[in-house]
Order: sequence, then C-alpha cells, then structure tokens
Amino acid sequence: MTALLDVRGVSKRFGGVQALKDVSFRVEKGTVKALIGPNGAGKTTLFDVVSGFAAPDAGAVLFRGAPIEGAPPHRVAGLGLSRTFQHIRLFAGMTALENVMVGRHPRSRAGFLAGMLHPPWTWREEREIEDRAREALDFLAIPGLAGADATSLSYGQQRAVELARALASEPELLLLDEPAAGLNMRETVELAKLVGRIRERGITILVVEHDMGLVMNVSDEVVVLSYGEKIADAAPRAVQQDPEVVRVYLGEDGC
Repeated sequence: MTALLDVRGVSKRFGGVQALKDVSFRVEKGTVKALIGPNGAGKTTLFDVVSGFAAPDAGAVLFRGAPIEGAPPHRVAGLGLSRTFQHIRLFAGMTALENVMVGRHPRSRAGFLAGMLHPPWTWREEREIEDRAREALDFLAIPGLAGADATSLSYGQQRAVELARALASEPELLLLDEPAAGLNMRETVELAKLVGRIRERGITILVVEHDMGLVMNVSDEVVVLSYGEKIADAAPRAVQQDPEVVRVYLGEDGC
C-alpha cells in the first residue's frame, strides 16, 4: 500500500556539515507521526526538504506515490502539503485574515494575467478564498483577530494565525514544526486536543516537537534522528524503551 509520504534515503549537506544522512521513513494516511531528536539532529532540515524549501543532495520524497523533491514550496503546497515554521513567518503590514488567505492561494486557479484583468470568476474565487480563511480562523476559535495586524499580535496568537494559514489550504498532510514552543502546560494540553480535532478532519500530521509528553500523547509512531541519522522508527512506547534513544537523550550525547 502506498504511504501518503515516503521519504527514501534523503541526505543533505551544508558545507562540511552532514545535516541528514540516508534518512528513510513513511507516514501513513490518517496517522500522526512525530519526528524527534536533540537540537541539531536535522529535524527542521528534513521538514525543509519535504516541503520544498530545500532540495536534497540524494534520495527521494514521494507524496501520494509521486516524487516531489526539488519542487518549489508553492507547488508542494498546491499538491496538498502545508507546514508551520519553528520561527513564526507572518507577513508584516497584513491583517491576520490576509495572512490566512495567502495560505489558500496555492489552491486557487487565477494566475498573473487573470489577476491583472479581474474577470468575474476571479472575484468569486477571491470571495471563496476569504470564506475558507475565515473558516480556518473559526476552527481555531480566533475569528476576532481577523482584522488585527498579524505581527502586532501576541506570540500565542501569531502561532494560531500561522496554523490557520496552513489549514486554509485544506492539506492532506500538515507539517507542524515545534507547535508547543513557548506554550505553558495548559496551552500544551489544549494543543494536544487541537491535534486530535485536526486529525478528525482527515488530515495526516507530521510533527517536530521537543515536548515528549505531547509526543507520546498524540503520536501513532515516532521517528528519532541523531546527528542527521535515523536511529528509531516505531510506536511511542517502543521508542521510549529503545536503548539507543535513551542513550541519545540521557547518556553521553545529552539532549
């Protein structure tokens, strides 16, 4: 059976640093898979490769069985794969609603020429884009932020707007890069519930996270990276008991 996401032998080097080395794993449709590892393990680099922000030096990335490695981010997003970022990336000078609408545009049909000429169907499409953006804000219970300047919002609110932007494209696969960063215990509990609600919408999730309580609570499977190499890929409890994982997190390598 074809996995929704199939990462095969991906390697990536930056100068003298081997960020990823022959990494392979699969994400099955309808699951939540976590990607964990110490700082510098290559997690965000792997997200960049999967989402089109970086091209691998070797290996392949297949989405629904078709190769996407090296495709630009907007093309990857248009195929049904969206992401959030470790460091929030919102557009300054735009409202929260406008930022979320940007996330919907990869699903639109209007190109540059149509955007210049404004035929009637482009107006209808723009209204549909706004409707979907408002639905995403409603889903995250932040409709009141629609008209606010996005970059003037609090950290938690900006996180929510960025997630709404990712959801506005109605992705099949959602990549969450450290969604619990900066959250307190109560907010992390709410995040776990939100991940469950997103999954109930039929969205498959790949999440990078340092909060192990959250990882063990929401994940079906966990991939562990250390120095750019995969050292484990199994159910959460099996990963917790894996001697190599324990060594990486608690032994001489630290975390």
